[in-house]
This record gives sequence, C-alpha cells and structure tokens, in this order.
Amino acid sequence: MTIYQELIEREKEGNPIKVGVIGAGQMGYGMISQIATIPGMVVAGVADIRLENAQKAVDAYHSFSNKKEKIVVSNNFKEVIQSSEVEVVVDATGVTEAGAKIALETLLAKKNLVLLNVEIDITIGPLMNQLYQSAGLVYTGSDGDEPAVTTALFEFAKTMGMEVLVAGKGKNNKLKTTANPDSCKKEAASKKMSPHMLAAFQDGTKTMAEMNLLSNAIGFVPDKVGMHGISGTVDSIINDLDLKENGGILDKLGVVEYVDGIAPGVFVIVKGQNEGVKQEMNYLMKKGEREHHILYRPFHLASLETPLTIAKAVLNHDHAIIPLGAPISETVACAKKEIKAGEKIDGIGGYCVRGVLETHADMIANAHIPVGLISGNVVAKKDIKTDSLLTEEDIELDTRTTVWKLRKLQDETF
Repeated sequence: MTIYQELIEREKEGNPIKVGVIGAGQMGYGMISQIATIPGMVVAGVADIRLENAQKAVDAYHSFSNKKEKIVVSNNFKEVIQSSEVEVVVDATGVTEAGAKIALETLLAKKNLVLLNVEIDITIGPLMNQLYQSAGLVYTGSDGDEPAVTTALFEFAKTMGMEVLVAGKGKNNKLKTTANPDSCKKEAASKKMSPHMLAAFQDGTKTMAEMNLLSNAIGFVPDKVGMHGISGTVDSIINDLDLKENGGILDKLGVVEYVDGIAPGVFVIVKGQNEGVKQEMNYLMKKGEREHHILYRPFHLASLETPLTIAKAVLNHDHAIIPLGAPISETVACAKKEIKAGEKIDGIGGYCVRGVLETHADMIANAHIPVGLISGNVVAKKDIKTDSLLTEEDIELDTRTTVWKLRKLQDETF
C-alpha cells in the first residue's frame, strides 16, 4: 500500500496523523497550509515565539481546510510537544538553540521528530539520531529540502548498482559572503521571510549546511574547504565536475558540490557500472556517447514536501534522511567582518559569521568551531580578521546553552 493509500485509510477511519509544528515562519506557514488539504493528516498544535505568527498560521489552516479541529496555539513549544493531541513534531525554527531544546523535549515526550532545521541537524544530528533510534523513535530530516532530495537520487542510482561520482545542488542565491540582516532587509520583506534567514542563504551558510547534511547521510566529502561552487548548466557540469586528469576541476570523486546556474534543482553524476549499462544509459539519456551522466531533479518543494516525511515517520517508521553515524563533514564558523577582542559574536544569519564546509577530520585537526555553536553569549578573545575560520583560541563559547551541552555529549560519543 502506498503512503497516499494509507493516508486515505486513516481519513476513512477518522484517525488522522496529528502534527505539532514548532515555528510558524515562511516554512512552517507553507507546510501548515499544505497539510490543510492532505487526507489523513491534521495540524493539532502550532507554537512560535511570536504568538501572532502561530495564530496567523492556524487561521490560514482553518480557512483552507474543511476539518475544524481544536488546535493548541502557544508561544511555548513545550505545550505543543507535550500535548496528548500531538503524535509527531516538526521543527521549523531553523535556530540551533531552539532546535536543541525541541529535539530533547520531543525525545522525552517519546514522539517522532521531523526537522526543517538543517542547522541543528548538522550540529548534533549524529547524537540525536542515535538517541531516537535507541528509544524506538524516528528522527529525520525533511523531504523537499535539497539534502533529502539529493539523497533520494543517490539511493535511486545506487539501488540500480550505478557508481555515483558527485552529488549536489544548485545554489538559489548569488553568493554574498558579507550579507547580513541589514543588507537583506528590503528583499526579505518582499519575499515575506526573515532577514536573518535570507542572510544565511546569501552568505552561503545554508548551502554549506545542506551539503554538510548530505555528506553525513551518504559519506561523500567536499573536494576542498568550502567546495568549488562553479557556474554551469546541467550539461556542462558533467565535464567540469570530473577529475583534473580528465579535464575537470576535482582532485577526487565521491564529493558533494554546489553549482550556480542550476537552481532550484539537485543532481547526482553517475557512471554505468559495466559496458551493458553504459550502452543502455547512452541510448536512454539521448545525450550521445558519454562516460558519465547526470540524474537531475529540476525542483525541490521545501516545506511543501515535509508532510511526506511526516507520513513516512508515523505510518512506516521510516525517514527521509539521517546521518550514517559519526560526523563526516562540518560547517565551521568563518568571520564575515573584522571582529574585535571583547566583541559579542552573533550566530547564523547575523552580522559576524558565516558557515564554511570542511571535513570533520579537518575541523578537529584545526580546532575550528561548528557554526551551530555560535549561540548565546559568545565573545571574541582577540581580534579576528575577515574570512578567518574561527578557532577555540579565538572565541569563548557559551557553555550554558543546550546545543553546546548536547554537542559536547556528541563529541564524547563518537
């Protein structure tokens, strides 16, 4: 039975999946609106630090839906998570400290967790996934986010026995490494999104984090710190994302990468595993005789696809994307500007730091700082130059935060 058929059965039985949503910003609002018309699924609770945002999302849900449930509306996420009417929780906050608290509270409440919070997943995902599995619960990233969509393409190819050489996504915004909430304010308002969120998109942090999550899920690594980020088309990158000895730019294969020019799509570059498959691929793909081919999905629908993951978690005890185990890559903090000794440093999407992707091994060797730990009261110990990767000698982290405590436990676990 397909997921859709299972949802139809839940609808007929009057036993819909009851969803609690934490975070009613752009992503949360879109997902809540989507659930309004999905059979066998209802919204049972919405929380946001701004109560008016939560209520606006609930009002929209009721206006779009024929189902008039009583919905818990709160500015306290614990009320939604602990509600007896909620059986699965979605974190749509995009904030690491909030995500850490939500993940811990949902685990204690013995409920499945679906993440629209890549930022927390790359920071403590390996630990939380292991804890949730030990508790018999589902911890998962979301369908629709590029990492999960790319993972699906990767597994599609691997299931057919193909060799996958490169996996990645198109970047949706031009890279502006100094972007901050002030520079993004006007555009963010026109798009009805948070200036901090748009800044994290533009400065590259979101792309780095997404490819970090993909790396942890499939075992591929960046070819170099920050990846290459070339411009290209679906056809041109097949040649560009090849080994240098073959005329490409890569030192190795088995890498994650992002490309300017193919957004909002995701891709994997594959190689047929034998002559029979190569011949058939050349015939089927209609691109002539090629050594490599690209499998490309030209869209990802972000939070609108999250209900698919909700259904997988509840109906099939399944996930969209999870870490393989220990961290493989990390998104580390890089100074966006000159930072002075004693200056307080804000986090993702702010004025001070952006994220850059590197391997976990390199992070450890260089004592770099995961960007997700820049939370709470973080202070510079000394002057830091623009574009420097922050080290443990540069800053004093806030060890009182939940995310720091869980990250410390993760570091001790793996």
